[in-house]
Formats: sequence, C-alpha cells, structure tokens
Amino acid sequence: MPKAVVRRAFTGVGCAAAVLVTAAACGTVQNLTAGQKVDSAVERLGEQKSLAFGLRLDADPDDLTALMGEDSEEVPPEMVEFFTGLRVDVSVKSKKPLAESGEKDVVGVGMKISGDDGALAEYRVVGDYTYYRADMQAMGEAMGMPFPGADDLDELPESEQQLRPLLEGDWVKVNTADLADATEDADAGSGGSDDIDAKTQKKILDAVRGVVAREVGFKTKEGKDGTEVITAEANFRDLLTGVIDKLQPLKGDLPPGAELPTSKDLKDAPNKKVAVDFTLKNGDLTRIETDLAVLADDPKGAEAPLVLTFGKAGDISAPKGASEIPLDEFGGPFGSGMLGV
Repeated sequence: MPKAVVRRAFTGVGCAAAVLVTAAACGTVQNLTAGQKVDSAVERLGEQKSLAFGLRLDADPDDLTALMGEDSEEVPPEMVEFFTGLRVDVSVKSKKPLAESGEKDVVGVGMKISGDDGALAEYRVVGDYTYYRADMQAMGEAMGMPFPGADDLDELPESEQQLRPLLEGDWVKVNTADLADATEDADAGSGGSDDIDAKTQKKILDAVRGVVAREVGFKTKEGKDGTEVITAEANFRDLLTGVIDKLQPLKGDLPPGAELPTSKDLKDAPNKKVAVDFTLKNGDLTRIETDLAVLADDPKGAEAPLVLTFGKAGDISAPKGASEIPLDEFGGPFGSGMLGV
C-alpha cells in the first residue's frame, strides 16, 4: 500500500520532468539559443569517458507529509524519513566516449543508494562479476520491515548459509554472464524485454518535438559562481496531453506492459505550470532541478525540490574479499530483493 501511494504522488511529476528535459534539448524557434545551450551541454555528457550523477529529494519530512495530503495516513513515518534522506548515485567509466561506447568498452558501472546514516545498498559491475552489498538492518528499519538479526542468521537452513555474507552487509559477487542469461530468460518468460530499441526511441523523440515547440518556453538568468540557469516551463496538463496524443500511434512499438495514460488520467492531471532549471558552468551541465510541490492540489507553502547533479565518476574498482554466490542461491527470498534494488 505505501508503495502505491508514493507512486501516485510522484509518477506524474517524473513524467513532466522527463518531458521537459527532452524539451530543453529540442529547443524552440523563439528560444533557440537557450535550447541549443542545453542541447550542447547534454551532448558533452556523452563525450565524457567518466560520468557520475546523483539524484536526491531536497524535502523535509513535514513538507513531504503535507504534500501527500490524505494519502500520508497510509505511509509509515519511517518511510517518509527514508525518502527525504534518500540519495541515488550512479557512476560509469569507459575506454571510449560514453555516447560511442558498447558493452565491451565499459570499464565499470556502479550504483549506491544512501540514507542519512550512510550507504543502504550498492552494486558494481567490474570485469566478469557483479558485486553487491546492503545494510539489511538499516533498510529494514527505514521501510518498517525489520530483517533477521545475528541470532536469527544462525538458524538459517544450511542451503541458505551462503547468503550470510550478504545479510551481514559484506560484499558478495555473482557471475555477470550468468546474471545476463537469467535476465534474458526472465524477459522471455514475461513476453519480452522492457528496453525500447533505438528506432522506437527516435520515433518518440520526433513525436515530442512539435509539442515541445508549441508548449514550452525558456528563460535564462545568471546563477552563482559564474553559472547560467536556463529554465524550461510549460503547463503540465497541456504538455502531457500533447505528448500522449502524439505517442498514441506508437503504442504498438512500446515494450509489453507499457501503457499510455488514458483520457481520464490526462483529465485528472494538474492544470498547472511546471518548470525545470538546468544549471550550466563553462558550457557543462552540472545540475537539473524541479520542485515537485508545484503540482500538489494544495502545497501549503511546502517545497520538494528533486535534484539531479553531474560530475566525474569516483571509485568503481572490484571490492576485495567478496564472497561468490551461485546465481540460483542469490535468487532466494533475500537475494532476489537485492537484484531488484
């Protein structure tokens, strides 16, 4: 139930932010210079061989609770704290510019999910292995679902003792090739992959361009420390309705299970303006920010900035001392949860 509430609260805003990111790269005739600047900055990200980005919600618990309104009664206080302190950091390094990189060019990929008290879960893909670790106790407390303690681990069946390092927060590793094979089998069993091929991606982008040119406006201002802030702004309902109308002819090309919003969904979408700020420094994109609170029915003065920052990737080396776990063991009741992190 809490997950459903959170999805209702934020899915629409995420769609708006994603569309406006695309909007800035497309540009409009009257705002060509601003659109070109963001477009160029996005392209420069693809020219890097090392890239990191971090995603966080800069809201305090009281503001987030206020924005949820009546739905907040269904969300445990621990989960509210979890989301307001949550940060996701992703890093990637390659031998070639990222825009030109294939699977064999990538040196390492890493993702870390952190809370106020440190890392909750982390994985790295380096060489032949995918490495995982998680603070199960902290995750359980944050989500209101306590995990087994040290005494409980002693009572695990012999068949699950290989999972003990994972449950104790140590690094474990799984053969990446085996993991890829298992993912392919799962995709086949569910009717296909969730990925959208490059041809369909281009069709989607082309369909969005005309709507963006009509609905989105840009403005530029000077920021701090020599930065430039370009704001893309549009009416949420008009923009979303226009985009979905253009995507309807393409719905047959979307992955299985991907459904476009219905006319009722669009009618219920907030009839409000949403803005996304792009911060550039020396031509490089360093930050994207949008306030989720503007789409609430009654924000009551609350703020909930969603912030995406960019920089160079840090350490993505293979952790020492990681215990190897066979994939069939890792897919058990505890391991399968890590695969979904």
